[in-house]
This record gives sequence, C-alpha cells and structure tokens, in this order.
Amino acid sequence: MSRSKVEQYIIDNELLTGAEKLIVGVSGGADSVALLDILHSFKIECVVAHCNFHLRGEESNRDAFFVEELCKKYSLKYERIDFDTETHAEINSISIEMAARELRYNWFEKLRVIHLADKIAVAHHRDDSVETILLNLIRGTGIRGLTGISPENGYIIRPLLCLSRNEILEYLKERKISFVEDSTNNEDLYTRNKIRLNLIPLIETINPSAKESIMRTAEHLSQVESIYRIYIDQVKLNIFNDNKIDISLLVQYIEPEAILFELLSPYGFNSSTTNQIFESIISQSGKIFYSETHELLKDRGYLILKKREALSLESFNIQAEESYISQPLHLLIKRIPVNDSFSIEKKTNIIYLDADKITYPLTLRKWQQGDWFIPFGMKGKKKISDYFTDNKFNLFEKKDTWLLCSGDNIIWIVGHRADDRFKITNETTNVIEITLND
Repeated sequence: MSRSKVEQYIIDNELLTGAEKLIVGVSGGADSVALLDILHSFKIECVVAHCNFHLRGEESNRDAFFVEELCKKYSLKYERIDFDTETHAEINSISIEMAARELRYNWFEKLRVIHLADKIAVAHHRDDSVETILLNLIRGTGIRGLTGISPENGYIIRPLLCLSRNEILEYLKERKISFVEDSTNNEDLYTRNKIRLNLIPLIETINPSAKESIMRTAEHLSQVESIYRIYIDQVKLNIFNDNKIDISLLVQYIEPEAILFELLSPYGFNSSTTNQIFESIISQSGKIFYSETHELLKDRGYLILKKREALSLESFNIQAEESYISQPLHLLIKRIPVNDSFSIEKKTNIIYLDADKITYPLTLRKWQQGDWFIPFGMKGKKKISDYFTDNKFNLFEKKDTWLLCSGDNIIWIVGHRADDRFKITNETTNVIEITLND
C-alpha cells in the first residue's frame, strides 16, 4: 500500500521521469531505510550518502556501519563523510541543527555533481511537515512557513511526504526490514523534539485527527501562497537590488512590514526580528540585525543585507618572494623594473609602489581606531575613520575593508586610496605592482 502511494505521489508531483540517477540520503533510521527500499524496488539507480556528524559518540559509528552493510545487501554504491559538526557550528556562529543541515546538503550537492546524478532524495515524511508548520508558527512566520515542507526544492526531492511516520513503520514491519534508532529522538533537548514528543500529543487530545487537519490547511495555504508570491516577486524587483532594500520605495506599498518579512525570511530573519527592523527604518543609521546566516544594516535610506562571515585571522603576512595570495583577498604581486616600456594603469584596484620604500613582510589587516595615512597627492595626515566618513562608507564596508601595511605604516586602503609616502618618483628604479582581483 505504502509503495503504491509513494509511486502515485511521485507521479502527481512530477518528482521523477523514470530514468533518473539519485543520491539518496540514508541515516539508517526508519524513514531513510524505507525510502531506499522503495526507490530500489522501483529499479532506480541509487547512490547512498551517509553523514556521520559525530554527535552521539559510538552510536554515530554504529549507524555508519549499519548503512554500509545495507548498501552491500542492495549492491549499491556507498558514500560516507565524517563531519566535525560542533566546530563548524562554533566557527559560523550557528546552531548544531543548522550546522548539520548545512554540511549535509552541501555535501549531497557535491556528490550529485561527482556522480552525474539527476536529483537528491531525502526522507522527510508527513509528520515532519506538520512539525515544521508548528515550529514556524511558534517562531513566527509568513504564509510560506505554514505550507509545510515542499515535495521538491531545486535538486532535492521528498517522495515520502505522502506517508505518516506510522505508515513508514508499518511498511518496514511488513517487509521485515530492520533499521537503527537514534536515541536523541526520544529526548526533548531540541525544539523539534519537544513539538513531536509533547505538543502534538497534547493537540491530539483535542482533535485526534489534528495532523491531517493541519496538512489540509497547509495544502490550502500553499495555493494561496502561489498567488501571494506573484505580488511579492514584483515588489522585490522594484525595491530589492544589489542586496539593498530601498526604504523610501518599501513604505509606499500596502502592508510594508509584511513585504519586509517576505523579503528577509529566506535569509533566516524571523517575524520578531523583522518587526524590530521595520521599527528601525525611522531611526538613525548604523544599527545591525542578525539571523543565523546573515546580518542586516540600517544605513541611511537603505537596509543592506550581507552573509555572515566565518571567524578569520586579524592579519596576514605577505613575504617578499610571494607573487600571489588567495586569502583574505586575491592579490597579484609583480616586481617591475623601471624602463622605457613602463607605464601606469590608473585603476582603483591597482597600486604601484617604490620597492625600496617598503619593508617585508607586508601585512594585511583590518582598520583600527587611530589609524591614519597620508592620502596620495596630499601632504597631511588623515584618519582612516575620517576617510570612511568623507567617502560615505557604511558599517559593512568599513568592516570589509583591508589595509596593506609596511611595518606600522599604511600603504594602501585596499581597492580605494594609496599612501603618498610610497609613491613612485623620478628616483624610483624598482616598482611593485599589486592588483586586487575580485
């Protein structure tokens, strides 16, 4: 029964054409094992992908071994990867759940390309979708957050969304197929587990068919959301360009706060934070708001969006023999003798230095309070902070700007302005050309 139901769901949602090669995410749990068995029964070519997140000690290794043995049983290709999930979460300032999701889907996509697969199949089922709806509702969400999990998102397909957890367990029981249990599924440490273990059973005391009712509502809202999305997409084209939202245009639309939420929610901003952002549009510039993956700056007449960066070193050294560096910037370094063929390109991404005036190693670092330089063509000192102000740098641009230094002296506000003390003169015999590449 479950197999034919999944087959019809695949047809109705056009998830497969019949000739695909799939990357199948298999944890070893009931859902993913059922997914693999059903897809294998359809004679679909599958490559099994297992992630060991090393979050449950020896149990994580047990799961990896189980999936490997399962692949031998089905005679399928097996790919495994080990992640240091906690370190990834710490470096990127995100939750363990977000880190695991990010690591998993990035790796799945790499496997899809390597194996020339058409799609990636994962084992979300109907109960997962109900939990997602309730989770979004608790955190605050727009219409899209109440439509549940989509059967297809890019290369990701979810063929089991038509089945409940009980139907999956019944299928495995009938087929006498074993699986492994994740002990953390029965712990209410995570919000999703609390919803599954505590909230949904409570709701079902009011309405035993609550999950079915929630999914019917989600299907209706999905249709409404399709109409709503057309309007939002039109507004986005008008006011959201180059990661900037034009505040003056935003406030001209009906329900601008709702529009703002729809624009920012794909970047991890919840309704509470969006409310604060909307309230800030009449206040002074400089305030920053954060989601797990992005930060948003209120700067004059714009809201500027930027992906949050991983933690990085404060400074990088450049040795005399280096001709190219790739971090934190891409810099091409040439040593050029001064002769009749020498010429200067006047571009902000290129600087020419008198080689005899600099001391190695050169240093790339971020600016600090009190930093100063002598702007090219001028005689007096100028604070870097004043240069930023005069040139209307927003807070993100200040944070992203690097300084190239020789000892304690600033040579170049990289990509912007050189220091006059290191310029080429009639006495210069050797030149260093440094090019900033995007």
